[in-house]
Amino acid sequence: MTIRAVATGVGHYLPERIVPNAEFEKTLDTSDEWIRTRSGIERRHFAAEGETTSDMAITASRRALDMAGLSADDIDAVIVATSTPDLTFPSVATMVQDGLGMTRGFGFDVQAVCAGFVYALTNANALIFAGQARRVLVIGAETFSRIMDWTDRSTCVLFGDGAGAVVLEAQDGTGTAEDRGILSADLNSDGRFRDMLYVDGGVSSTGHAGKLRMQGNPLFRQAVDKLTSTAHAALDKIGLTGDAVDWIVPHQANIRIIRGTAKKMGVPMERVIVTVQDHGNTSAASIPLALAVGVERGQIKRGDLLVTEAIGGGLAWGAVVLRW
Repeated sequence: MTIRAVATGVGHYLPERIVPNAEFEKTLDTSDEWIRTRSGIERRHFAAEGETTSDMAITASRRALDMAGLSADDIDAVIVATSTPDLTFPSVATMVQDGLGMTRGFGFDVQAVCAGFVYALTNANALIFAGQARRVLVIGAETFSRIMDWTDRSTCVLFGDGAGAVVLEAQDGTGTAEDRGILSADLNSDGRFRDMLYVDGGVSSTGHAGKLRMQGNPLFRQAVDKLTSTAHAALDKIGLTGDAVDWIVPHQANIRIIRGTAKKMGVPMERVIVTVQDHGNTSAASIPLALAVGVERGQIKRGDLLVTEAIGGGLAWGAVVLRW
């Protein structure tokens, strides 16, 4: 027997405020057509004043727990992937624990920017496989609107806020690729590329949060190759190819990156979950948001083989293969 980390519930939350592309035309030299053509984004959600990353994470978590038929008392660990925590410390995960009324177990945050949720899933899988936890709440949550430079049209139109959560539960498997749950993972990082996507501030360097900076064209070129290679590496570990994949659930950064990666993997766009048009780039929240929407739409069904892949600042990138 093999222990598998099986997804039993998923949920998401988006702030009430919807910001269409046209809103940026009032303050920037840009247009709805320019933004759509280059990114595929049509609208995004921004958190309300006083609405925090932990607030969104808590709501998404409650919805995931409801789907799983569980309460906070059933959860052993909380892992939150975020680059925009409420405070420098304590972790968002401990705030989620408190918000859910969870007084047992443990929680911690993972920071790998847009790849954060893939890293968090991999950590949760390892905890379950090692017997450290039986049920883990894995969350991606971001308020990127707080770190935007609103004068930079190349970046501020791309990002949005939101949260998604998945409940993983230990279940017995056969040890084959037919098992439900996480089947393999591949993680990578290379600090030589850190200047392609970063925030120009921090506690030990400037004493303030800073603003997001991005080298769009070089990052695009890195993204497609690295996302394709990590997805293939994760599939290779279990002896599968792109033909076996029912759905790619990619990081929702840019429709051109999503299409380029799918093409190189040999997977048609009809088998790719796409939400970038509605959410923009929500960083670590984008994959769980897309998962939740895919389940809600009836696209993702029990037994489907999924590949999730993401790349973010660091550069950090990776992929997880799981059967829903």
